Amino acid sequence: MHFTDNNRVEDLQIAYIGGGSRGWAWGFMTDLAMEEQLEGNIRLYDIDRSAAERNRIIGERISAHPDAKAHWTYERSDSLAESLTGADFVVISILPGTFEEMRSDVHAPEQFGIWQSVGDTVGPGGFMRAMRTIPMFVEIARAIREFAPDAWVINYTNPMSLCIRTLYEVFPQIKAFGCCHEVFGTQKLLCSMLEKNGIPGVRRQELYTTVTGINHFTWLTSASYGSVDLMPMYRAFAESYWEDGFCEGKDDNWMNNSFDCAHRVKFDLFRKFGAIAAAGDRHLAEFMPHSWYLKDPETVKRWKFGLTTVDWRVEDLRKRYQRSDDLVSGREAVALNGSGEEGHLLLKALLGLGDLVSNVNVPNRGQIPNLPAGVVVETNALFGRDRIQPVYAGPMPSNLLPMMARHIYNQENTLRTAMTCDRALGLTTFLNDPQMEIAPEDGKKLFDRMLEAQRGYLPKEWF
Repeated sequence: MHFTDNNRVEDLQIAYIGGGSRGWAWGFMTDLAMEEQLEGNIRLYDIDRSAAERNRIIGERISAHPDAKAHWTYERSDSLAESLTGADFVVISILPGTFEEMRSDVHAPEQFGIWQSVGDTVGPGGFMRAMRTIPMFVEIARAIREFAPDAWVINYTNPMSLCIRTLYEVFPQIKAFGCCHEVFGTQKLLCSMLEKNGIPGVRRQELYTTVTGINHFTWLTSASYGSVDLMPMYRAFAESYWEDGFCEGKDDNWMNNSFDCAHRVKFDLFRKFGAIAAAGDRHLAEFMPHSWYLKDPETVKRWKFGLTTVDWRVEDLRKRYQRSDDLVSGREAVALNGSGEEGHLLLKALLGLGDLVSNVNVPNRGQIPNLPAGVVVETNALFGRDRIQPVYAGPMPSNLLPMMARHIYNQENTLRTAMTCDRALGLTTFLNDPQMEIAPEDGKKLFDRMLEAQRGYLPKEWF
């Protein structure tokens, strides 16, 4: 890559691992096409080569759009080495396994009365997803160490914390971070709250929020807009909408959208702990004791969020396949609509094209001083030229600390389990999750059954 006289970066080389993505990749391609200060080449690598090839065609069509402000070239790579060699940035967005393994993650526990709203981060589903994801990230980390050791690495894959933790475990000098948009949604909720209080038109980027926690279990311990402290306003907001929920102008949209909610879980957690839970309700619910919000489908419905079934995901993928066909054939014209993500802006900041503060998942280097060093936490960070400086979030509030510590140590044990194929450690870690409110003997049956369902993606040392 090189800089031009007009502060523009050309010949930027990006390796996209998971280059057949039918969601993140399209949004990322579009954001780059709309960004006039960046231009270069993207190498798409995916184990599904045909999917990567289709995205190459879609990427070229996006770049050729008459309103595109930058021209990017796209090529399909047939190996990690080919994709990574010479890369300035690496983007990771993969689906670990197939929907068959995910069906076990999400639905096998239901036979024991355990209901999961997502099943990709914690709980029995999150643990099993980690078992097949971590070996993949070990391979990716080794390849980055060999072929692109100086590249900045952006991860979008779940379980986010463990993906980043694995990258640093294998390659401690890696420059990796994880991006998640869940905090953005809560910041937008605060903007809706301001509008309800007679302050319309505020953008989430105009708020100051102190972000602390771990991915999908993040909290805002302070929030302000200019000189206005938003915490008292949010307390009144939560009390006002706690019983019926708040749907941001879309009446009961949580009933029709697998990802929407009425924020009742957020409001309830604020009433309990005095901090703003900053993720979607379906994620937050999985970190709490199972009986609170996920006891059964009727309980979930009362709290006004949804269980994201694998059948729903299968149907959603079918629609994405169809859209991919339409974009490749030209039946659907490409549209330059921004994704709302910040990946391209973070690239700019790391290249020296303007500092930026955003929430990010990186190892704890003291930004949350009462959590263990080295574990992956989510806080704000200042992005600048070739650097990320985490913003000090202060100690985790004492009433949240025990719950946070339990999940962090479970994640550390999950990493150890996956790296060593230690079945005994795996079982105790699996049982220690707050969703596992069942008899230990039933927990072992579930553990063995779910582990067997992952056989095709696990090292042979497991069996």
